[in-house]
Amino acid sequence: MASTTGRTSTTAEARERALRLRGLVEEGVLVLPNAWDAGSAAVIASAGARAIATTSGGVSWSLGHGDGQRMDRATAVEAARRVVAAVDLPVTVDAEGGYGPLPADVAATVTELVAVGAAGVNLEDSTAGGGPLFPVAEQAERLRAARTAAAAAGLPELLVNARTDVFLFGLGGLDDVLVRAEAYAEAGADGLFVPGLLDLDALAELCKRTPLRVNAMAVAGGPTVAELAATGVRRISVGTGLAQLAYTAARRAAVELLGAGTLTELDGALGFGELNGLY
Repeated sequence: MASTTGRTSTTAEARERALRLRGLVEEGVLVLPNAWDAGSAAVIASAGARAIATTSGGVSWSLGHGDGQRMDRATAVEAARRVVAAVDLPVTVDAEGGYGPLPADVAATVTELVAVGAAGVNLEDSTAGGGPLFPVAEQAERLRAARTAAAAAGLPELLVNARTDVFLFGLGGLDDVLVRAEAYAEAGADGLFVPGLLDLDALAELCKRTPLRVNAMAVAGGPTVAELAATGVRRISVGTGLAQLAYTAARRAAVELLGAGTLTELDGALGFGELNGLY
């Protein structure tokens, strides 16, 4: 894996990674186990991932914040830089709502993410964690600003994934998503992420009716990767799922150590040498 000592991608490297990310989405279904720091990104890459997606929730937790657009731009960009520097894979960054309500705020975020080597970006239409959502026209302008900023920064190939929280926060139905999808596509988005939508028939209908590549979020107890892929979605991510699992494992091991004083929860852990060798 690449060093985490401050390297950022050159324009040529960034373009190659962005084109690779686009190719992965075009050629089939891209499964993205979400990372939250350099270490998790390196581990996920070692498992055979073809690209890395970050999760804002996991990043926030690792830095001592709650999720829901509580990070500032500088913090988010620095976290993204560390992930990009840790792997030789395309990285698509969860940029939440763009760290400001105005198109200029989104443009500034995209410009800085391009500078640290991001190959893609997720931008959501919630005004804050839990909603409400930006009006359709306003969010379209924010996405248009992202597209323009990427081109101005020398990376028109940046993959812009437009996230809508219509289903996640129970703010509408499929028709509302389709209205947003049309506007977001016209504004220059490349993909559509609809967390909270796991009804396979509805996902299939959405994939048929939008030109955008649809991203679904898999959850424990929900449809499998194969079932989601059969609907026509082209990206499948897990949000904070892996981060939740990692923190759960840490708590279980701590409870055992502090209680029984045994270490069985550490059985099967990755070895120190294996982990250290990823960097």
